[in-house]
Amino acid sequence: MSNVAHCDLLVIGAGPAGLAAATQAANLGVDTVLLDEQPAPGGQIYRAVTSTPVQDRSILGPDYWHGHGLLKPFEQSGARYLPRSTVWALNRTEPDRFEVAFSIDGQAQLIQPRHVLLATGAQERPFPIPGWTLPGVITAGAAQILLKASGVVPTGRTVLAGSGPLLYLIAWQYLNAGVPIEAILETTPRGRWRKALPHVWGFLRSPYLAKGMKLLRAVQAGVPIIRGVSELEALGARQVEQVRFTAAGKEQVLPVDQLLLHQGVVPNVNLARALGVEHLWRDRQACWEPRVDAWGATSIAHVGIAGDGAGIAGAMAAEHRGRLAALHAAWALGKIDQARRDREAGSPRTALARAVRGREFFETLYRPPVQISRPVGATIVCRCEEVTAAQVRETARMGCPGPNQMKAFLRCGMGPCQGRLCGLTVAELIAEEAGRPPQDVGYYRLRFPTKPLPLGELATLPQTQDSMDAVVRFKKS
Repeated sequence: MSNVAHCDLLVIGAGPAGLAAATQAANLGVDTVLLDEQPAPGGQIYRAVTSTPVQDRSILGPDYWHGHGLLKPFEQSGARYLPRSTVWALNRTEPDRFEVAFSIDGQAQLIQPRHVLLATGAQERPFPIPGWTLPGVITAGAAQILLKASGVVPTGRTVLAGSGPLLYLIAWQYLNAGVPIEAILETTPRGRWRKALPHVWGFLRSPYLAKGMKLLRAVQAGVPIIRGVSELEALGARQVEQVRFTAAGKEQVLPVDQLLLHQGVVPNVNLARALGVEHLWRDRQACWEPRVDAWGATSIAHVGIAGDGAGIAGAMAAEHRGRLAALHAAWALGKIDQARRDREAGSPRTALARAVRGREFFETLYRPPVQISRPVGATIVCRCEEVTAAQVRETARMGCPGPNQMKAFLRCGMGPCQGRLCGLTVAELIAEEAGRPPQDVGYYRLRFPTKPLPLGELATLPQTQDSMDAVVRFKKS
């Protein structure tokens, strides 16, 4: 027989949802394994919380350091933790058993869980503008990773562009670190506040209000904010040198050394889609998200999703959703009865309701404008294959009905990122040219492996009894 590992529950992702879920499940007697790509737990929001060189806690703020409180309970829970683990395939082998392939330091491995919980979090929304592939143009999230993990901050002229809470958070953190910012180019369309007003009561009663106002006042005091920005373009020969934009009906140009882009975050859906989980189009956020119930259960039995991978709601909500998903997994695995599951769900469900209060206001206010989600001309849409918006539009006008057919014409979505940086944009462009809503156009049909995998690494995969029997049957046929 093979040396394939087994467990009751496999949690993929060590952000707030994954850490909280693994801790809760292990404390309920569930044999739990947590896999994560990073070298230490924390996910994106709490990245490097155990090792960051930024020791002045006022720079990153109390919300970041809250992540420390999740680590000790996790370490004491008895859950097994495998860092630097990249999951690239997940298949059901029996009605109550899955086979998950992952790699650690170039060595492929297998684990067979009875229940799987995806806690893969969010990714930044693609923000394709002319020149966004120039050196010196990065996302605000990438800039924040450099700050958290390595204490690296930009020098020279730095401009932030886009919209959403993270844009102002990174600006605030830079100011705390003594980093000057030339300007924030705010792309939220004028008049969007009026559309968000019907949801303002929830926002006024939410935990976001006091924090958001304090942060916004600090940023406004230290950074010029240019509102109503459109027609963004990064200019430069070998690297970004200028950013050109339109504001108040006038074209303006600013010299820059770094341009940080951000247009919100969306669920990271690649692994869930490749597994076959049903997804729904969420129009208010203009993105796809998996269909889950109040416990995080998906359309596939014994597969759950917790955290922002199930729909954007923030770090605190992710933590509570992780606990609820773990309670449901423990019940589904027969470790606790339904009465205990429902009883212990009371506290995290109450906390979750408070954490998501006011989300409708943010979603309406920061929904990406059409000019950003549907670029034109020579703007590169698929960075891996260097496919432009004009090429996608032309192919759509030729009758190409969806993103999967578009692959055959242009190879968009077939590079190393497997559509993470172009999937939403390609679907929006096809929808516009065809005069159909994005949900009718659909999304890429994803296949395993969901991450780039060298053949040599694949060859190190342990052999299961089923695979060896298949070889024997093939030789006899």
